[in-house]
Amino acid sequence: MHTLHDWPRDVTAARAVQESLRSQVAREDDLGPVSLVAGIDVGFEDTGLTTRAAVAVLEFPGLMPFEQAVSRASTRFPYVPGYLSFRELPAVLKALEQLACRPDLLLCDGQGLAHPRRFGLACHLGVLTDIPSIGVAKSRLIGTHDEVPSEKGQWVPLLDKGETIGAVVRTRTNVSPVYVSIGHRISLVTAIDYVLRCTTRFRLPETTRLAHRLASGTL
Repeated sequence: MHTLHDWPRDVTAARAVQESLRSQVAREDDLGPVSLVAGIDVGFEDTGLTTRAAVAVLEFPGLMPFEQAVSRASTRFPYVPGYLSFRELPAVLKALEQLACRPDLLLCDGQGLAHPRRFGLACHLGVLTDIPSIGVAKSRLIGTHDEVPSEKGQWVPLLDKGETIGAVVRTRTNVSPVYVSIGHRISLVTAIDYVLRCTTRFRLPETTRLAHRLASGTL
């Protein structure tokens, strides 16, 4: 893991970190064979005072559970849209350090490039760990898009200021889409492919579903 910065406590310092690191995001494919995919999700305990981070590692392409880890850390950054990585990643990094394996690809419950400063949680985590990463969000933070065709596997670009920052992807027919954006060391087309291959009978990838159950304490 890279130690690229201290963890700021306010938005001004956090924005400076995002501005300084976003140029390190690799937007093209730079990943080897993928045999282990990891889902990342975060919950909160003690009325938000404690961050509970979960990592669920699955075999790929079979998607059988392989390893998991949960960590807790004091919550030291307020809830501010666009700065969630500063609230969540200290605990996520602790959980990743507990793993005996090193995942080949991270699927994060959150944004990647689809972010006002092009440095969402998936980008931040990818740069810090140097592991290829994807943001898979349940809702849109920024950007506009056309209507997505209703069939599973269809997608349309997510645009902001003339730039394609992600994709709106239908993972189940006639079910609300998800918002996919690159995190680090992967192209958008490849990211969409892996998200669809990690999705089975539900709207969210199996990586996200298992990590969410761990993060929420329901598993």
